[in-house]
Amino acid sequence: MAGQGDELGGGMGPGMERAAPNHMRTTPENQAATFRNQDQIWPHRPIRRSVAVRPLPPHERPLTQDAFQVGERTIRLDDFMARRRTAGFLILKDGRVAFERYGMGNGPESRWASFALTQALLSTLVGAALHEGAIASLDAPCDLYLPQARGSSYEGVTLRNLLRMTSGVTWDEGENSAGADVRRLGRAMAARWPGAILDLMFGLPRAAPQGTAFNYSTGESVLLGAVVAAATGRTLADHLAEAVWAPAGMEADGLWQLESEGGLELGGLGVSARLRDLGRFGLLVLEDGRAFDGRRVFPAGWRDLAGQPDSGATAFGQLMPGSPAGYGYHWWSLPGAPYADGLHTGACLALGGFGQRLYVNPTEQVVVAIQSAWRQPSDPDAEVETVMLLRTLIRALRPAAV
Repeated sequence: MAGQGDELGGGMGPGMERAAPNHMRTTPENQAATFRNQDQIWPHRPIRRSVAVRPLPPHERPLTQDAFQVGERTIRLDDFMARRRTAGFLILKDGRVAFERYGMGNGPESRWASFALTQALLSTLVGAALHEGAIASLDAPCDLYLPQARGSSYEGVTLRNLLRMTSGVTWDEGENSAGADVRRLGRAMAARWPGAILDLMFGLPRAAPQGTAFNYSTGESVLLGAVVAAATGRTLADHLAEAVWAPAGMEADGLWQLESEGGLELGGLGVSARLRDLGRFGLLVLEDGRAFDGRRVFPAGWRDLAGQPDSGATAFGQLMPGSPAGYGYHWWSLPGAPYADGLHTGACLALGGFGQRLYVNPTEQVVVAIQSAWRQPSDPDAEVETVMLLRTLIRALRPAAV
């Protein structure tokens, strides 16, 4: 679910901060500057902000404690943020700010790279295109919209199975494998040649019938992004501005990384945004696509369709050994009762490398956005501590009678 390989890099651009040319080869000192300034490194397209900004008023019962009892440990929030290199931590309860804190040199106006968390935004664009009629059915084959997929292993693969990551096409996301396909993706990105990533994807062999096996693939999200762009006839950044950024009431422009100058946005990664705007996106999902101005931007029921598993291959506990997680449509999900006392019933989670998190829980009416600079794309200890702390904080926000 994490990095894109050692080959990812780019030229150094102007700016006050010294961003590294490669997010996989940062130092502890320049990592935050690199995540704040992706536009110095990669070609990008702006995601234009809203005219009307959705207010985020303070919650009447904010989390003001400095420390919380988490299991048998007392965790001080400032210590947690320093230890886990947290750049931004936002909790919205009932649409109001219950907790907001920054670190790593960030503040409310800082933009931050989201890495694979971008895939949840892409999923929402699929829902918007379905609502608009640009996509007729999730069971349509991807080559209906992207004819160049014909003759490849992706011919006949449905949009639904791309969303589930059950295409059946071979892909190796493993970061520690010298021949991993994700490293080949990195080389294609570093080339900055239009069409290089799709050429890579269309050369992959088939491993299983579509719909029968889950296989996480960053490259497949890039392919899905190309499908959405072809179906709508718009760039992904412009579509996102119209279908998400404006309806959600974003306060600032975002950025979307491109495969080449003026080229295709990378559907699997690459959106940079402010912390509060990630929270506003979470609220749009929480409210099932009903914008704060009242209009609907994706089909009723899309939140639960996209956020929960709907096939045997993506069911809870089937994705990887030892994990209770399930997978929806480019969203991860956690089981309800009896897991974690049912705290996560109906919740979905978007994950990005180096500790990017967006958690949406309709039952608890909670949205959590976390921006981090872990020193590696995946950190099991940081993940466990973050999950345990979140459980405690969400419970602390419940009414006293609950």
